[in-house]
Amino acid sequence: MKVKVISVLEDNYMYLVIEESSREAIAVDAAVPKRLLEIIRKEEVVLRAVLTTHHHWDHARGNEELARLCPGLRVYGADERIGALTHKVTHDQELTFGAIRVRCLFTPCHTSGHMCYFMWEDGSPDAPALFSGDTLFVGGCGKFFEGTAEQMYTNLTQILGTLPKETKVFCGHECTVRNLKFALKVEPENEIVKKKLAWAKQRDDEDLPTVPSTLQEEFLYNPFLRVTEEPLQKFTGKTDPVEVLRTLRTEKDNFKKPKERPNPQAMLAFDWGLFNPFLEKK
Repeated sequence: MKVKVISVLEDNYMYLVIEESSREAIAVDAAVPKRLLEIIRKEEVVLRAVLTTHHHWDHARGNEELARLCPGLRVYGADERIGALTHKVTHDQELTFGAIRVRCLFTPCHTSGHMCYFMWEDGSPDAPALFSGDTLFVGGCGKFFEGTAEQMYTNLTQILGTLPKETKVFCGHECTVRNLKFALKVEPENEIVKKKLAWAKQRDDEDLPTVPSTLQEEFLYNPFLRVTEEPLQKFTGKTDPVEVLRTLRTEKDNFKKPKERPNPQAMLAFDWGLFNPFLEKK
């Protein structure tokens, strides 16, 4: 099982999962069909199915065109709002694509019909993969657009958090640097957050993805998975894990990146009035 990480739009990821023996493939969150089809041709594989995590346009907008261009294409998801949906899936339902096994994990909150996909191959030494959409990010979690803190707590602790620790996490967006800057605000003494942030900044500078992480790593630096830890409770002023999570999400929603310091020469020019002729009303 080979996973191709495909960067699209502003910061989205879509994925092509290839079964190497049969050269058949499944796509996850096929937002940009042209780009996906280019990679399919380059890899010389046949696309059999699309798994859609949720209905938002930046995850599902390519479904109709792919269905038109690939007759017989199966489109899986849990929400009727997903375009070109052919197979509606439910929690814990298992799918099989050749040697690739998929377990559907229902995680409502970001949207009411959000589904994550856990993939593995029986007998393979490779770690399993989780395609977490906009539920779990590297260093963060999705916004609660259509759900509650209680739902997200269940998603992160009882559904995704109980998967094998070596599971590779492939999320829906590249927002790791921003997430870890917030994590550092929450836990300024956490050395693992500092190291991961430095690494993520370097990846960002080199225009390289920060996915996948592993579930084991996420428990060390992702504040939304650390709601029972003392520093998180101290930061939020709460002890109940759901309330810690709720407060964290509110704080994250209001979190602003530090502003860039203004150019000192420009500030001097303003002080000296050099811009006045341009600023005066005619």
